[in-house]
Parts: sequence; C-alpha cells; structure tokens
Amino acid sequence: MKLKNIYIAFALVLFAFTSCSDFLEREPDTILSDDQVFGDEVMIKSVLSNFYGRITWGQHIDDSYSYTILDEASRSDSGPDTRQGFEDNRWRVYDYTLMRNLNQFLKGVRETDVLDADTQKMLEGEARFIRAWLYFNMARGMGGMPIIGDEVFDYTPGMDITTLQYPRSTEAEIYNYIISECEAIKNFLPENPSINGARATKWAALMLKARAAVYAGSIANYNNKMPNPIKTPGGEVGIDANLAQGYYQTALSAAEEVINSGKYELQLNKPDDRGRNFYEALSVKENNKEVIWARDYKYPGQTNGFTQINIPASHAEDIDRAYAGPILNLVEDFEYIDNRDGEIKIRDNEGNYIFYDRAEDAFANKDPRLWGTVIYPGAIFKGSPVVLQAGQKYLENGEWRVRTSTPGATDENDVLITSINGPNQSNDQYVNKSGFFFRKFLDETPSASTRGRRSEMWFPRFRFAEAVMIASEAAFELGQTGKALTYLNMIRERAGIQPLASMTFDDIVRERRVEFAFEDHRYWDLKRWRIADKVWNGIQDDPKAQQWGLFPYLVNDPGNPNHGKWVFDKVKIHMSPFPRDFQMRNYYNFIDQGWINNNPKLVKNPYQ
Repeated sequence: MKLKNIYIAFALVLFAFTSCSDFLEREPDTILSDDQVFGDEVMIKSVLSNFYGRITWGQHIDDSYSYTILDEASRSDSGPDTRQGFEDNRWRVYDYTLMRNLNQFLKGVRETDVLDADTQKMLEGEARFIRAWLYFNMARGMGGMPIIGDEVFDYTPGMDITTLQYPRSTEAEIYNYIISECEAIKNFLPENPSINGARATKWAALMLKARAAVYAGSIANYNNKMPNPIKTPGGEVGIDANLAQGYYQTALSAAEEVINSGKYELQLNKPDDRGRNFYEALSVKENNKEVIWARDYKYPGQTNGFTQINIPASHAEDIDRAYAGPILNLVEDFEYIDNRDGEIKIRDNEGNYIFYDRAEDAFANKDPRLWGTVIYPGAIFKGSPVVLQAGQKYLENGEWRVRTSTPGATDENDVLITSINGPNQSNDQYVNKSGFFFRKFLDETPSASTRGRRSEMWFPRFRFAEAVMIASEAAFELGQTGKALTYLNMIRERAGIQPLASMTFDDIVRERRVEFAFEDHRYWDLKRWRIADKVWNGIQDDPKAQQWGLFPYLVNDPGNPNHGKWVFDKVKIHMSPFPRDFQMRNYYNFIDQGWINNNPKLVKNPYQ
C-alpha cells in the first residue's frame, strides 16, 4: 500500500477539507506510511489500542461533573450551578474522523500479509465493534445518521463533492446496522474474557446488540404512545410502532445468549456483606466475574482523577477533595430490605424529629447496594468512618436551634460543630454540599487520590447485570411476565432485598436506576422511555426535578434526653437552586447548521 497525502471530507458531512495528518499517516517523528503500519503486527495492535482510548462519551469517571447534570449528584466546589435546562448538544457524538480512521484500519488489516488468519479476523472484529459502538453513541443522541459502511473517502481537487455527501439514515436503519454488525462479528471475537475487560469479546458484541435492540424497541414503543410522537417525515427520527416487538425479541435473545454462556455471573463473593460485594463487583478488577467490557486505566500513563477530586476531605491524600457528591433523590430510590418505600425517616407523624443513636442508623436495613454506591453519614471508607455533620442542634424555648462553624471547628467543650467534610450551604471549595459522597468507582488503593498517581479504577460499559435487566425488560414488553419477573428477581436477590411477586414498568425504571447509578444509563433510559420530560419537569421544589440533600446534626444539649443523638434535615441543595427542566427538543441533539451548509442532504431534528 502506498502512502498518499489525502484530503478528506472532514467529519464526512462537515465537508471542511483539510490535509489528513492522523496517526495512520505518520513517519517516525513526522509520518508513518501505511506500509510501515500494516507491515508490523505490533504497530497494527498499537493503532487498534489508540481507537479504544478515543471512545468515551456520556457520563464517565474522567468527568465527575457529568454526574451532576441529572438527579444523581450535585457539585460541591465553587459557586452554585445555575443550570436548569439541558443543552442542545448534551453528550452529542459526531465523529466521522474516527469513523474514517477505523475504515482505513479495516482496509489495512484486510490487505496485510503479516497477520495469521485468526488474528486478522479478531482485529477486524474489534475495529468493527468499535465502529458499531460509535454509531450507537451517535444514534442514541441524534437518531439516524449517515451510514458509510467501509468507505474511505478521498478528496481530489475538482471532484464532484456531492459524491461524498450522504443523507441521514432512518433511525431504524442505524439501529439495524448496529445490530447486524454485532451479529456478523461476534464469532470473530474471543469467547474468553479479556484482561480487565479492556478488549471486545463475543459477549461485548452481544451486549451491544442487546442494548441497541432494546433502545430501538423502546423508541418504537413509547415514542408512538406520546400525544405528539417525535418524528421526521423521512424517518430520521422515529421508529414505526410495529417494529417494537421484533426489536424486543432480538434484545431478549442476545441478552439470554450472554446469560446462558457461563462466562459471567452476578458476582456474589461476599454473601454475608452484600454492600461490600456490590462495590467489589463493579470496582475491583481482580477475579471479577461480572464486568464484560470496560474502559480500563493503568499506572503510569493512563489513570483517572475521579478518586482524587471526589474523596472525602477526612480521607484525602492531597489537596483535592469533595468536588461533587450524590444527592438524596438517588439515595431514597434505594428500598429498605423489607419495605419498598425508600424515604429516609427524619420526622414522625406529628412532625417531631426522629432521633438516631448514630448517624448511620438512619440508613440501617436499606438496600445493601446503597452502601456499595454511596458513602452516607458514618459509613466506613478505607477502614474508618466518614463523619458528615452539618452542625449541632439544641432546644431553646421549645424551638430547635442550629449551631454551625467552619469545617473542622469544635466548641468550647471540644465537641465537633461542623465536620471537615461538611455538609454546609456555602460556596466553600472542598466541602460537601449534599450530605453524601460517592463510593462506586472511588478507589481504596493507597495514593489513588494523589495528583502524582491518581487512580487505576476502571469504568464498566457492559456488565452481566445489564444482560439480566435487558432480558427482564424485553420479556416484560413481550408479555412474558413470568420470565421478566424471574430475571428482575435475580438482580434483587443478589442485592439482598425482597423478591417481587409481580412487577410493573415502574419496577424496571427503579431497578435500573439503583443498579446502574453513575454508569451512564439514567439519561438515556429516561429518553428512550419518553419520560425524561415528566421526571425532570422544571417544577420548583418537585421531589424529582429539584436536587435535595440530607444534613445530619449532632444533638448537643446537656440535660436533654436526646443529647448525643442525631437528627436530619432535608434541604434544597444550595449548589443547584433550580429544578431540572427537560423539554421536548432535548430528546434529540440538534444537527448543526454548519453540517447542513456543507451537506445539504442532512435534515434537522424536530424542535430545532
């Protein structure tokens, strides 16, 4: 293969013509020819590795603020986040540069003679998997987008550029393409799990197939149940309702192929400590039986700062800490073991405080997954409790009064007033504002919160629990309620909470919320079910749209029978003064006018 100076249709439909100087065209220090790249197996695999590092979108642990956008967490540093609505380009993916690089790679892999047949097929399968993942991320944000297959577009001065202009596919076509690609490549890929879940396997391909199919099924089903379905005349947005059942069946079949493979399981290594078990099933790589595909990190060179910036101040190893924290909205969606009402009990029926001997007692008998997801007041992290104390409470003339201080200060009797962790209602940096810290993805490894080292914590993209939940949802939508309930109860039984005798759609919504918190599901789930505008309705003080925190107070009132006990106040989070407001236009990202200027075959999405 000859190296050419190629001019490309940059990002395809942008059609901003520039010289291509990507990594496939670099010599040592300057440019590597195609012959150099595809004449060396090590170099080929290095290029593939680069692709894996270019495919993180949506919520992820390299961007902890991404969790504060929804109803999962709030910011704690600096001043208030005054956001209310959602941006037109929120988590929008439009990367035809990567698409072209992948197609270049596929061409080179298919033509090289330095790979044996099995390796050649495997590398082709991995590249096509990454490409399918790219299409999926575009589809879930924007609907149907141009499908270019294996084309590598070259621009020659004077050529008819309309030959490079592709129209948008329909939304059904792009999901069909993703599904068909995953089916085509699944047997190209290894059956055995990869190290740390870092590379695609047969099961990752089946997971992508299942997820794409359940997304498409949901859109076909719930979009058409809206009073005014969101559609374009050409089908770029919107899927016919009569296709829903076929997609759900595809999702169920793919998910069950993963479930029945015997390669993964709902990890239960610590049945006597379900909270710790849940944390380790997601956050500990060694001997992991649950994670199918992950964005892995490794020191040195590839680490992330999630632990560094979100660790409690009391446990920090460097100057950074407490940038964001989970909110009460999420915490109260975790049930009690024997009571499905997850509300934290802070007052009795007469409106009087409920007094707890210890702060952590307010969370006793909660779904153990809460412990594995969130650090609540008094919970243990790295062997010692995380003290969250907003202040002291005392009675004066029959009224409860509050005493607060700077974080870490004590009173005249050396009794802590406000913990170094907070929470408080201020603009102070490094102080918690919600009453909770992250636990999921928080690294317990020594030095993981330092700037010099940071964390090797991975970010799971597919895990076995999702296969089970997809199977439950798809079976439910197909009317196979017995099978749906069996799968749902598998998740609940692993968690350590009561199985259900029957189920509703709301049970699926809630179970996915608590099982997959902080794993980049919540936003897309509510969109595909067409309920995002109902949950994030923009109504002030709505318990779902508004962000809420829970502030613990030590009763410091000698002579009072409740002296030394704990009470809680539910507070509107200072850092998020406005409710989340998801509008109809937010169901699909906007198509940039600049893209249309360069490719008139593109059409805008609804509400633009």
